[in-house]
This record gives sequence, structure tokens and C-alpha cells, in this order.
Amino acid sequence: MSEAFTALLVEETAAKQFSRRLVRRQVADLPAGDLLIKVHYSSLNYKDALSATGNKGVTRNFPHTPGIDAAGEVVEDAGDHFKTGDHVVVTGWDLGMNTAGGFGRFIRVPAAWALPLPAGLSLKESMALGTAGFTAALSVLKIQRAGVRPEDGEVLVTGATGGVGSLAVAILARAGYRVVAATGKTDAAEFLRQLGAAAVIGREEALAGGDRPLAKERWAGAVDCVGGDMLAAALKATRYGGAVTCCGLVGSADLNVNVFPFILRGVSLLGIDSVQCPMDTRRQVWNLLAGDWKPARLAQAVDECSLADLESRIQAMLKGELRGRTVVNLADA
Repeated sequence: MSEAFTALLVEETAAKQFSRRLVRRQVADLPAGDLLIKVHYSSLNYKDALSATGNKGVTRNFPHTPGIDAAGEVVEDAGDHFKTGDHVVVTGWDLGMNTAGGFGRFIRVPAAWALPLPAGLSLKESMALGTAGFTAALSVLKIQRAGVRPEDGEVLVTGATGGVGSLAVAILARAGYRVVAATGKTDAAEFLRQLGAAAVIGREEALAGGDRPLAKERWAGAVDCVGGDMLAAALKATRYGGAVTCCGLVGSADLNVNVFPFILRGVSLLGIDSVQCPMDTRRQVWNLLAGDWKPARLAQAVDECSLADLESRIQAMLKGELRGRTVVNLADA
């Protein structure tokens, strides 16, 4: 197939600086793969913002097109896994990291990366969820599997105004949990209550007791999107037999915590990986997101922009100014 399309391209200069611009590319320039997909929507994640600034921990080689999420229609399938016109979702794997990603109108990927769009979700809704929603739902699933029930008490969500945090609030509320949302943004309380939070607290309250070996038992479980001291404090304040998921490191990649929450209260620390997650689990989680766990106010957590307007959102994300999710509409790309 020979067709030109628009994509965001991140380039490294001779001075080891990075620049971003929209360029015209050819489908023939895409990497090898079974599946050629025309992207209708993508979404902006923190990992995309890092890739867009040249972070070598996310993307090794430049020039590069970020975008770890993509939803669209199948154009070609060399392996006959899908039919032309099928709607599919691709999140994680190597998309947007070292494989040209969803910030371009076309992507080419292995067929094993693609999931049929679940019934109950539109392409746009799937990207309103995207990797953030998948990560949040995977966290809720693991908390459930660890035995934390809605009747056991409050569940904390840290970094609650971010992509993962805001959707974790909404999904937990849909699943019947009493959610306490922790945020440093004092003007976000109404936004979080609309998503389903029963209470909203500041960082100071969430960190209370974190400087002691153990804090007073408060949380039945927690979804931590921050890491560092916030994760340590959540573990120390979790009740006997509770569970805490870990999926973020914006606070710190280091965890300074003793063993007391684990050996005195039996608290479980559950790691969340949305990149290499097996397809069977992906299907289960996406079906939940399309059904019982579909956030009731999903549209309220979403800001939509075009590829041409994406630069301002990248800058805002890097400054910690975004709230909820940003969906990228590639209709004009």
C-alpha cells in the first residue's frame, strides 16, 4: 500500500537536543508487521510525553513517532487474523516505544498485539480508557483477587487526578468500593467526586504516619499511581490482609519501607504491568471495561484534541497540569 499520512515525529539533533514536528510519511516507511491499521483515535500518556522529549529510558532510537495507544480499523492483515474494516485496539507491547506509535494516522504491528474492539465500547471510548484505563482496571482486578471486598472498608487512590488515578476512582466506584481520592490539586475535589470518589484528601493526609514504622490502620486496599513516599505511606496504613497495587513512579522509583506491613499485617504489594500483560488477561480486563466496569461519567474525564493541538497537551502533562485523559483524534491526519 502506498499512501501518505501525517504523524508526529520526534527528532534528535547533533547537539543531543530533541524537537517535535508534524511530518508527512509513507505507509511503506512503517516497520514490518502482519497488521496495517488506520488509526482513528489515540491518547496521551505520561510515557508518550517522555518519549516526545527524547527520554532514552522509553525510546532508544530517534526519529520516532510516540503513542502507546491506538484504536482504528484494519486495512491489511497478512496473516488473516482479522478482516478488512475490523475495529481493533492496540495498547502496550512495544507500540509507541520503539515501534512507530499512535500519533500517526497508520501503524503496522504484529497481529498478536491487537484486540478486537469489545462490544459496548466505541473507538473513541476505548482511547478515553486506553493504557490508563487498562492499568486502572488491572489494579482493581488484582485487588479483588487478593480478597479485598467493598464491605472491607475504604480504598485509597493516589495521584487521583492523573489518567490512571482518575479512571481507578471511577472503576472502583462502579465496582462498589468506597473510594478515597488523594491529590495535591486543591481545586480537583468536585471533579473527583463526579467520578465517584466518596472523599477527597490532600497529599499531607495521605502521607500521615509514613515516617513511622507502621501507621494507624485505615485502608482496606490502595491503588498507588505515585510511588516513593506515597506508596510507602499507603502500605503502612493498610489494614490487616489488605492489598496495595503499584503502577507509577512519578513520585520516585525508590521505595523506602520496612517489612512490618508485610509480616505484621499480611499486606500484599501487587505489581501492575500493562505492557507485556498476557492476551487472556487483556481480554478479561477490556470486557470488564466495556461492561460492568465502564465508568459512568467517562466523557467527563476526557479532553479531546487533534494531532495539530497535541504539543500544548504534551507541555501541560510534563508540567503536571493535565486532569483526566486526553484523547487524540486523528481524523484529519
